[in-house]
Amino acid sequence: IGFKGGAVDEFMVFGTALTQVEVTALASGKSVADVLTEADEVAQRTYYLARHDEKYAKALKGLHRAQEREHTLVESVREVMTMAEQPEHRKTYVLARGGYGNRGEEVFADAPGELLPFDESWPRNRLGLVQWLLDEKNPLTTRVAANRIWGQFFARGLVETQEDFGSQGKPPTHPKLLDHLAYWFREHDWDVKALCKYIVTSSTYKQVSTPRDDLVDVDPTNTLLARGPRYRLAAELVRDNALAVSGLLVDTVGGPSVKPYQPDGLWEAASSQTYAEDSGDGLYRRSMYTFWKRTVPPPSMMMFDAATREVCSARRERTTTPLQALVLLNDPQFVEAARELAAKVLRHEAVVDTRLSVLFRTLTSRQPRADELAILRDAYTEQHRYFETDSEAAKAYVSVGSSAVDAELDLMAWAATTAITQVLMNFDEFQVKQ
Repeated sequence: IGFKGGAVDEFMVFGTALTQVEVTALASGKSVADVLTEADEVAQRTYYLARHDEKYAKALKGLHRAQEREHTLVESVREVMTMAEQPEHRKTYVLARGGYGNRGEEVFADAPGELLPFDESWPRNRLGLVQWLLDEKNPLTTRVAANRIWGQFFARGLVETQEDFGSQGKPPTHPKLLDHLAYWFREHDWDVKALCKYIVTSSTYKQVSTPRDDLVDVDPTNTLLARGPRYRLAAELVRDNALAVSGLLVDTVGGPSVKPYQPDGLWEAASSQTYAEDSGDGLYRRSMYTFWKRTVPPPSMMMFDAATREVCSARRERTTTPLQALVLLNDPQFVEAARELAAKVLRHEAVVDTRLSVLFRTLTSRQPRADELAILRDAYTEQHRYFETDSEAAKAYVSVGSSAVDAELDLMAWAATTAITQVLMNFDEFQVKQ
């Protein structure tokens, strides 16, 4: 690779840029004086200014310094690509069989007249398209937006195919409700927070999520909205929930992206870069701030069905796989959250059964039944005995993560309680919104 098998002859280095006269003299072997007599007026003037006019040389140095300052200033300003309308619209044609050379009839910018005719006063460009989309007579835009916001709280929209409102999509299960939400949303100036509050304070949302016996077979997917929503939390919220209950979550709003714990060598196969995780608060920011490399997304979030972001995704599918349990049991973020929550409980509760009840209540929002508490007690006893036989394993277990280790806590009790906390994090009621 490079200059292979060649040689360099008569290699010379000069401390300044040569003029045309000096280059010609070097190439021909003549003196500069002889070349000057043969050169044209422009070449002679350039040579004189560069070599004999001190005022010009001083001004030229000043110009170079000014150019360097300009270059430094320009390079320090972040450039952002922008779009502008062309003076004249480019002609567009129907392409026969998609071939660029097979032009058919010329076509012009327009909108589906069946929804809302394009007003002649609107410019036929991007501004006009926005005016068409947000016009109060357009029935589609507010319906799509309201349906997606509804889906955030009920796991499915009133139109289940949130990504498709066309003829291939499904019809709304409650068309009058969708119309009402769309109208309400538009009349309240497209206020997303207001619509969210309107939905979560409704009697429909505030229902219990326990399925009714008389509707289990008739309406297993809750299409009739006869109960409250029940579904597994989104990938980001599973992590945020674990950090929140442990007290580790940093809820600061805004700021740059952060790099929490990720597997070693995460980026090496995709690029020459290496993943350097953050320290301190950067490890515990909300998942929406996690740095996202498009071709190498965070593996733990992918296990919980997060979108890769390589293509647009209007709706996520929710799956249940054994890999999700492995993430909750082995990801340092969840192990650290479990041991921090266990430490908080140990500092305030001395009785084992009370500790287990507090953990259960914290992670599931209800008190354990007698049979559930008995299972947790047996598991705690088993784990405590195990760690008594291997104190190094217990120490390593409660040292996972970057947060400080409390040397005053009973090591065996801490490790055993952490293990039970992880068991409860794998419990459906911790991962499921209900």
